[in-house]
Amino acid sequence: MAHPPPGARRIRRICGAAVGLLLGPALLAGCGGSSGKPTLTWYINPDPAPTSGSKGGFGQAGIAQRCSTSSYTIKVQELPGDATQQRIQLARRLAAQDTGIDLMSLDPVFTGEFANAGFLAPLPADLSSELKSSTLAGAVDGATWDGKLVVAPLWANTQLLWYRKSFAQKAGLDMSKPVTWDQVIKAAAANGGTVGVQAKKYEGYVVWINALIEGAGGSIIQDASTGSDAKVTIDSGAGDKAAAVVQELAHSKAAEGDLSVSNEGTVLGPFATSKGAFQVNWTFIYANYKKDKATFGDLGWTRYPETVAGTPSKPPLGGINIGINKHSSHLADATAAAKCITSTQNQVTYAIDTGNMPASKAAYQSPELAKAYPPDLLQAFSSSIDAAGPRPVTPYWSDISSAIQSTWHSPLSVGSGTPKKSEGFITDVLKGRKLL
Repeated sequence: MAHPPPGARRIRRICGAAVGLLLGPALLAGCGGSSGKPTLTWYINPDPAPTSGSKGGFGQAGIAQRCSTSSYTIKVQELPGDATQQRIQLARRLAAQDTGIDLMSLDPVFTGEFANAGFLAPLPADLSSELKSSTLAGAVDGATWDGKLVVAPLWANTQLLWYRKSFAQKAGLDMSKPVTWDQVIKAAAANGGTVGVQAKKYEGYVVWINALIEGAGGSIIQDASTGSDAKVTIDSGAGDKAAAVVQELAHSKAAEGDLSVSNEGTVLGPFATSKGAFQVNWTFIYANYKKDKATFGDLGWTRYPETVAGTPSKPPLGGINIGINKHSSHLADATAAAKCITSTQNQVTYAIDTGNMPASKAAYQSPELAKAYPPDLLQAFSSSIDAAGPRPVTPYWSDISSAIQSTWHSPLSVGSGTPKKSEGFITDVLKGRKLL
């Protein structure tokens, strides 16, 4: 007797009775009728506010307009802003084999889970080959499961170390060379500045922890493709070094007052004050400060800080990939649409619209993008994406992330025993011995 893959069994538990409620109306949604020109429904994550005038519609909705053809129309349905809620809503409907979803915008951390559960239609060999050769290496890693590209990268995100030039000069830091977390924290503390990070009990905090571990040459798990049998390796020298950085900042004068509830947005304000010194954050930062002339004119950037001096950092990887629903009623059209959606030109236009950077190598050579961003910043973005240390692509990432949040939060509680404690808890959760 054939058994469903573990990811599918796990998602069925998430769905519960809700699946039955979804079957009726969901199967009718977005089908485009039984005849005539079909409508493809693309479930998207919310776009940020526009950073510039848009040509032919803004963001993903604009891409949908440009990629609609005489053969099909693409319409968008917006998912919740929270990534966890996006996952739950899509998983419920996909587990119900809902044909009303044709395309979906997926965070890279859901790649393994959705692919392992059998929710994603395979990408044609020619499209897969084209995307692998034309996409930055870090983005390819985040779109790959079991050795195969299973989703099409639309845009890729990474974090840089953003700093106030005047502060770095006052602190005597040479920002033309790699800097470590220890250097940044000590420089900020000694000169009345702050270091902005994401340390709320949420996915963004795990992004920081993973980057610290990857940057020290380690990993949270090994053999991710084995699912619940993956080897948990957070209790290691790299894990210890990551905990030491969190502990150092948490107990430093450089920590912002709201450290334990800090996120990508809360760090923006302090950075623009007299205490503004450093922050790690995503690519939207450049456009965010454009209207604040004083901060914008003093804005500097460099590669993500090193966990260990002399060991190149592994910057975080984010972004959005396009998945095709295996049970779409219009698979051929959805596949053609995915190719159009992720074209180089659409990635360039989307980057100019939103500040979310392309996954395509060629997009970084675009004259349009060069008008919107300084060449050295584009180089910093693309090289960081190429060198990124993605969060593990595993069907159990949501469980692993939640277990890390439970054992590493708050930052003030992190110490030398945290990696060992978290490894035991993650292992127990994966083996079903403990519940989150």
